[in-house]
Amino acid sequence: MGPLADASVREARATDAPAVGQVQAQVFIDTYADKLLPEVAAAFDPQAFARGWRDALTDPPPGAHRLLVALAGAQVVGAAAYGPSQDPDTGQATGELTLLAVHPLARRQGHGSRLLNACVDQLRDLGADTVTAWLLADAEETRAFLLGAGLEPDGAYRDRVVSPDGATLREVRVRATLGQDTDDDAQGG
Repeated sequence: MGPLADASVREARATDAPAVGQVQAQVFIDTYADKLLPEVAAAFDPQAFARGWRDALTDPPPGAHRLLVALAGAQVVGAAAYGPSQDPDTGQATGELTLLAVHPLARRQGHGSRLLNACVDQLRDLGADTVTAWLLADAEETRAFLLGAGLEPDGAYRDRVVSPDGATLREVRVRATLGQDTDDDAQGG
């Protein structure tokens, strides 16, 4: 038997906030830096993200909100957050994936799939029958990952204001129905 990977997913702790902030800042910089004004992209500060996550973890918002972390050994290399959908056209049993971020140096090692699977499992356990996620319309790698995991575009889109001058970025929504046994639904890369 060959070497076994030391990779896992667990619920985040307040002490994970700095590492989650680092991962989120790097992923956001990679995703948005060439699409935003430099002063807007400069706000992707690891310490600011860490403060926000520490606050959310020590004093969680009401409802079923969770932050999960992907680990390579003891190192946080990814994070996923979910909560109830805030979209007016979804029902009460719809969960929304609000963050799915894997550090660029830790991609293609299964961390994204483990995070997504854990979110789907927990949402199902909480009574959700549907999961949604918003992504940039031109985020082809993320779209391919989510489509491969069983989510499908549902036709919804929004234009998110991303700068003081009113510039927008188009986001599209994907969704999946959570059946009784949908472990295969989230087997993407």
